[in-house]
Amino acid sequence: MGVINSLKCNLGAWIRRIFKKKRAKIGLYGPPNAGKTTLANRIVHDWSDGGSLGTVSSIPHETRRAVRREGVIINGNGSSIELDIVDTPGMATKIDFMEFMAYGMSEEEAKKRAKEATEGVIEAIKWLDDLDGVLLVMDATEDPYTQVNVTVIGNMEARGLPLLIVANKIDLPESSPARIKAAFPQHNMVTISALEGSNIDELYQAIAANFG
Repeated sequence: MGVINSLKCNLGAWIRRIFKKKRAKIGLYGPPNAGKTTLANRIVHDWSDGGSLGTVSSIPHETRRAVRREGVIINGNGSSIELDIVDTPGMATKIDFMEFMAYGMSEEEAKKRAKEATEGVIEAIKWLDDLDGVLLVMDATEDPYTQVNVTVIGNMEARGLPLLIVANKIDLPESSPARIKAAFPQHNMVTISALEGSNIDELYQAIAANFG
């Protein structure tokens, strides 16, 4: 009986390993207006009960607090991974309240938003201690070799966290994902349009492969 019970235990452990759902906590990082929240909303819409993680706006730093959605199961490459998705505030080395006044805000409102945005950047950096990997979203129409992108990638490499670069906005004629790949050839990259959903299935496959 002891041998049979031992075999049953081993078989049960093997079955649990086979069917255990992989889980990872993934943060969406990148500069302001790169499309992080648009992408987060699309992932949630495609793989959960709907809703959204945040509001999208042309005004920088619309997302000023990290927002988390748990238990989003993504299937790709014949496997599945359960994600806790964290949409983080846009990373910036400098936040000037005058930037918000250019969008018609009062000085008081602009200073309030600048303060909240600064606090959001600090919060985003702290979240790195609690993540299993990062999607670094870049605007493919912009110069990728910025202090923000270099700093985020440097942090990921120093922490040994898996990193997948997402070259967004390929629906725009001036986009150039090749510039991003040339700037950071050491990291995997997927090109998408979060707004239109272009190549989104390729992204899901890459997420399963890189974070599973």
